[in-house]
Amino acid sequence: MDALARSLSDTGLPHPLLVDAAREAIAAGDPGSAAERAEAVSRCLLRPVINATGVLLHTNLGRAPLGASLEPAVPPAVRGANLELDLSTGRRGSRQSHVAGLLERATGCEAALVVNNGAAAVLLVLTTLASDRAVVVSRGELVEIGGGFRIPEVLATSNARMVEVGTTNRTRLSDYSAALTDDTALLLKVHQSNYRVVGFTESAHVGELASLGPPVVVDIGSGLLDERTPWLSGGPPPWLAGEPAARQTLESGAALVTFSGDKLLGGPQAGIIAGRADLVSRCARHPLARALRPGGLVLGALQETLLAYLRRDAAAIPFWRMATVEVEELRRRAAGVGVGEPVDCASVAGGGSLPGLEIPSAGLALDGDHTAALRANDLPVIARVVGDRTVADLRTVDPADDPVLGKALSLAH
Repeated sequence: MDALARSLSDTGLPHPLLVDAAREAIAAGDPGSAAERAEAVSRCLLRPVINATGVLLHTNLGRAPLGASLEPAVPPAVRGANLELDLSTGRRGSRQSHVAGLLERATGCEAALVVNNGAAAVLLVLTTLASDRAVVVSRGELVEIGGGFRIPEVLATSNARMVEVGTTNRTRLSDYSAALTDDTALLLKVHQSNYRVVGFTESAHVGELASLGPPVVVDIGSGLLDERTPWLSGGPPPWLAGEPAARQTLESGAALVTFSGDKLLGGPQAGIIAGRADLVSRCARHPLARALRPGGLVLGALQETLLAYLRRDAAAIPFWRMATVEVEELRRRAAGVGVGEPVDCASVAGGGSLPGLEIPSAGLALDGDHTAALRANDLPVIARVVGDRTVADLRTVDPADDPVLGKALSLAH
């Protein structure tokens, strides 16, 4: 067993993937194949390769290679990688397969597809599954997010027919049920990710909608993978209460969830479609899927983010590192910079996520507006003005940059 454990750990895979390999080997009656199965999983990931084919722009290897001089913007795995090459067979593979398995493991979905942003994910699902048919959606969920992305316009672009039900603040299960016809393709729920409606409100739960028959598609927006946040040692922080998560939304009965890669997921800009294998497969086969597919840079960065989740290594994901650092640690850093006045302040999630949320924080303040001078620094510092003071919030500053921040504040003061 010790030798088996060592051979499994040699693959470098996160513990959950090693457990899966061991379970599959035991279920197959061949425990000794666990290491081989883990190695097969490892070979399915994006990884560096040496292009000795003589083909300068090899499509299966990501075409033009990217130089190491672009580090750290370019993950090593995608400077020259098996983007569309199956290393086991030597034949052309799928650029989606590398991250799809990680998403399936992280969310519990049957299948997953990655596109270039969250709006693209919603558009592809609606175009594929509901063109020329009816989509039932609550009037209170006809959202608009930054950049003019409006659910009614996306529905129109997809050629789906929008059927509004309920009111702005109250939509019941009976409203959806009354709207169903033979022409109904989907029930659509959209998370109100950048605003809140409070007071006299009511909405139907995903599980209730799933009981009505048509597939339920839920755009959860911000991309929280699991409401239990197993990657955080202390469990979910209080400010996540009520935020929908992909795993639990699927467990409740959603056929598909769509979400962004660059919000609460903490990865690159991407859009993710996860859920039933038959529906994901239909989306992947639609001609629009090729127009919306991401490149190797996005897929490589997303793979690294998902591997960090499976390793339960929140510190490797900058968003969670920033979001969970203790205020006392920020106060200690503020006192150590030696320039400006240490102050308590409040951070926000931003990116259209968690509206109204304020996370207690600490930083440094200068009297007056010094934002222009800070932006002119060799390494520009972007701060904010609160009242008549310039405040640099340390929650979003990498500790390694504290000396640079101190020098910039000194010059601006």
